[in-house]
Amino acid sequence: MERVNTIDHCLRATWQAVAKMYNEQAAKHDTTMATAMALLNIDTENGTPSTALGPRMGMEATSLSRILKAMENRGVITREPHPNDKRVVLVKLTDFGRKKRAEARETVLTFNNAVYAAIDKEKIDHFFEVSKTINELIANKAIYNQD
Repeated sequence: MERVNTIDHCLRATWQAVAKMYNEQAAKHDTTMATAMALLNIDTENGTPSTALGPRMGMEATSLSRILKAMENRGVITREPHPNDKRVVLVKLTDFGRKKRAEARETVLTFNNAVYAAIDKEKIDHFFEVSKTINELIANKAIYNQD
């Protein structure tokens, strides 16, 4: 089987193209895709515990810490103790962060609308079905023997 015909190559090449596109768009707004992803995963009303952001974004704590520090330095977030549990740190959006979040949201919606306009619904449904199955196979450790 040729490399270009493997599922992992297709997934990786597609994600790299999407990430490059998102980073180009983010640069126009003086930010990065990683910052935009974080902004989109923060609850706009109550904030989000910092420990919940990493799993939501599929990101390691170390990488997330760097991103949050940069976001705090830029004034898009604040970190505050949780009102009921002082061990928990809530990440909250500033007004500037809400503006940047709206820009990120618009970028994602524009991408999604363009894809939905170019591909019929049945194919999109199949794409999500296939993605779900791949994730289930991985989560259930059904691909490789787990000796």
